[in-house]
Amino acid sequence: MTAPRAASWAFHEEDSVRIHGVLLEFLRESSSRTALLVDRAGQMLITVGEPPNFDPTAFASLTAADFSANDQLARLLGESEFGTLFHQGERESLYLADIARRVILVVLFDNRTTLGLVKLRLRATVGDLSSIFTAMFARDTGTSGHVDAAFVGEAEDELDKLFGS
Repeated sequence: MTAPRAASWAFHEEDSVRIHGVLLEFLRESSSRTALLVDRAGQMLITVGEPPNFDPTAFASLTAADFSANDQLARLLGESEFGTLFHQGERESLYLADIARRVILVVLFDNRTTLGLVKLRLRATVGDLSSIFTAMFARDTGTSGHVDAAFVGEAEDELDKLFGS
């Protein structure tokens, strides 16, 4: 079964409230700083917790590209996918998880917590978010699959600025 395209679903207010609640609970339980949701096309969907100190448009694009590249690496190794990715720095780390094959959850955390605690708390969070998004996709399957031309133009302009074209 293929995942729905980004243009085939939409957030409703109740979806946003539920998602924010799940993410706030995760941040509290894991002592993580920030949770972000990015769609596989590279669009920032939601940011919860401490505001990041970077360009969210560039971050979302790079996150989607990172996940796509790792999907290809997984296939080369005979895996269908890597459902999670982890990037560790000296002070800051990222943990990325696939949500319903359409959305990427990015967790930003520092030395106030541990990778083990983040992973432990993330399992239930991924399940909860997957249920929410799966229901959204099922509900919105009949909507138009066309992307607004103005949005495409703006996205192309942002990518040109980001990569210096």
